[in-house]
Amino acid sequence: MEKQLMKPRAKIDQPCAACRMLHRKCADDCLLAPYFPANEPEKFAAVHRVFGASNVIKMLQLVDASKREDAVKSMVYEAYARLRDPIYGCAGTISYLQKHVKDLEAQLEMVKARVVESQGQRDQLLRALMEVSINGYNLMHPMGYDNTFFAGQNSPLLDCNMLHGDHPLDFTMDYHHVV
Repeated sequence: MEKQLMKPRAKIDQPCAACRMLHRKCADDCLLAPYFPANEPEKFAAVHRVFGASNVIKMLQLVDASKREDAVKSMVYEAYARLRDPIYGCAGTISYLQKHVKDLEAQLEMVKARVVESQGQRDQLLRALMEVSINGYNLMHPMGYDNTFFAGQNSPLLDCNMLHGDHPLDFTMDYHHVV
């Protein structure tokens, strides 16, 4: 998509915002007219207040015609920034944004470290779960048991000693007094 160059305007009864503000006749070949139309006087007012009309004209004459629109956009942005923040202008905004980017990068690094730590913990837990097998109880099975869990004489559910502390597993809690 190719940028269209602003061309000198045709003769119009209304002067551009720059010529109106400077109280002069707007010529057909006015350098400022394509960039400061009559319906946007605040743009030129900001640029004029910060840079001055003669400096704006000099800068536009130094810039290649194909890049003038971008130069004007930059001047308008810088002028608004300088009016908002007379001390730092757009440098204050740039500094703030650079600090914000550094803060976000630091947060991102912290989150990445936490992700790596969590993945390590997950892997360690999965290894431990794969190694564990208690009386046919399969912790890796989606239902938490295999086919031998409920069936057979040695089923944990049929082992009443488990509740009385005589089971090979060491239960520290006295289940008689829980209920």
